Amino acid sequence: MLSLNQISLRRGANLLLEEVTFQAHAGQRLGLVGANGSGKTSLFSLIQGELESDAGEIFYPAHFRLSRVAQESPNSSKPVLEYVIDGDGELRSLQAQITAEQALATSSKLHDLYEKLEIIDGFTAEARAAKLLAGLGFAVADMGNPVRSFSGGWRMRINLARALMRRSDLLLLDEPTNHLDLPAILWLERWLRRYEGILMLISHDRDFLDAVCTRVASIERLRISLYSGNYSQFEQSRSEQLALQQSMHERQLKDIKHLQGYVDRFRYKASKARQAQSRLKMLERMTVIAPAHVDSPFRFHFIEPERAPQHLLALESVCAGYEQPVLNNVGLSITAGDRIGLLGSNGAGKSTLVKALADGSTILSGERHISKDTLVGYFAQHQLDLLRPEQSPMAHLRRLDEKSREQDLRNYLGRFGFGGERIFDPVAPFSGGEKARLVLALMIQQRPNLLLLDEPTNHLDLEMRQALSVALVEYSGAIVVISHDRHLLRSVCDTLLIVHDGEVSEFDQSIDDYPAWLQSQQGIDKSAGYDNRSTTESISRKQQRRQEAERRKALKPFLDEVRRTENRLAEHRMKLEILEKQLADDALYSDSERKGELTALVREQGETRALLDTLEWEWLHASERLEKEDSRADL
Repeated sequence: MLSLNQISLRRGANLLLEEVTFQAHAGQRLGLVGANGSGKTSLFSLIQGELESDAGEIFYPAHFRLSRVAQESPNSSKPVLEYVIDGDGELRSLQAQITAEQALATSSKLHDLYEKLEIIDGFTAEARAAKLLAGLGFAVADMGNPVRSFSGGWRMRINLARALMRRSDLLLLDEPTNHLDLPAILWLERWLRRYEGILMLISHDRDFLDAVCTRVASIERLRISLYSGNYSQFEQSRSEQLALQQSMHERQLKDIKHLQGYVDRFRYKASKARQAQSRLKMLERMTVIAPAHVDSPFRFHFIEPERAPQHLLALESVCAGYEQPVLNNVGLSITAGDRIGLLGSNGAGKSTLVKALADGSTILSGERHISKDTLVGYFAQHQLDLLRPEQSPMAHLRRLDEKSREQDLRNYLGRFGFGGERIFDPVAPFSGGEKARLVLALMIQQRPNLLLLDEPTNHLDLEMRQALSVALVEYSGAIVVISHDRHLLRSVCDTLLIVHDGEVSEFDQSIDDYPAWLQSQQGIDKSAGYDNRSTTESISRKQQRRQEAERRKALKPFLDEVRRTENRLAEHRMKLEILEKQLADDALYSDSERKGELTALVREQGETRALLDTLEWEWLHASERLEKEDSRADL
């Protein structure tokens, strides 16, 4: 068990946490959410002992084992496989003791040491480390290469594998998906769902939080509030709470009405194609979760393009790459209103394709045709480095718009979270998220009619990702986007293209079908990660649909039980909030004739709280039963 009792924490002059108390138990997977700068990473450092609290105490047992991903890029000459195994310090200590005892002429300790090695599963360490690396995208041939031979992103994957290799009671993961492609993210989701200790996770990927977390810890106004369920359930609970705050109510209604217009407009355009229906469902869901983000600091929209040509850009018989072709014989035409998402593993050629569209820089042969009225807005991670470090956000914006009043420019930057005198500060010390927001603001100001977005959500927090999704839903131009954020792809894209084996072809299923497609193409072993054997034959769609139907039928009783409990929880949470609002009425306490009413309300409040505690335990047990049955179905 991990216990925080009345914890207060400052960083410099800023108070981050005040009198925070909560507990976490083995088997719980907590998603830690909150605005950038609210103290999520500082809380991790506090738990790890790198920071001291200003008040309160943290308790966990003496034998407690903690694991966290190292943030610095490793530069070791060791082979990758050996470096990952080093993550298990107890294993390496036992191996060293065994080697020392074997060097002696006689030894009475070897038997005990080998017994300990078997208890900690030491004889399978190499196989377990290889599975971790394979799951995170490493080829078998690369596992013997030195760590320093890999790029920065791949070294961070190595750090993640090393942290997962370490046997732990508490696992702290801070943005673990930042350097992963979608196949590796899906593998990591399955691995974490089987983790038996306490998991605390910081992530801005809502689908990842939904798939992994059983509770959400939200940092708001210096406190931590705990919510049962995953991120989507947290959004719904928070929406219900905010709905009771009258000051927010009108703004909520305005947001919902505004977004509902796009749902209604799209409804009559949506064909029966699975991807179109998937996007319609996501738009409908966005109207439900809109109130949960009503107090977001980000609120912007894309400026209407000056021109809207029908035919924007086309590639004809294009081979694209650098010195050698990565993509062959690509034919792609982008017309007004197209909303295209690109799927594929890292290295498959998605960014190569987007660069070919953006400026033709990766085209080795073939033709690129672009309309004279096409204005491309291109967002890629390298563009963050093109910002002038000595200049401020205001100076960057002023270069694009010399005529507007300063107040108008201030208001514009404010919609992207830049306020006060910070708009005049140099951008050099800005965080990755702040730089990404500024690049987006500058791109939008140029009024493009074709957006090419290469991982636009990297470095962005959940609130900014939500604001970007809403803005892209409203955008009238064409979009081509690469993203491992499945929520963004679902809400924005009508068409999915798959980049695979040097080809670009249409993916005629929805984003939710992509994991099954990966399994059929790459031979993912569901129980352990990536299977190194190539898949000899793919599952037919008919057979796959039948298997999915059987799976849904088997899981339905367990899923129904979870939903019934969730509904009862939501009903009684609302009831408790109404009771507390009634008990906040000062007249109830000053009027002696209402003493009986006060007594009845207090009693009902206590009964409702007790029932909520019982329902939360019922929900937890029902969710665990569902998860176990789901895992059995995977075997």
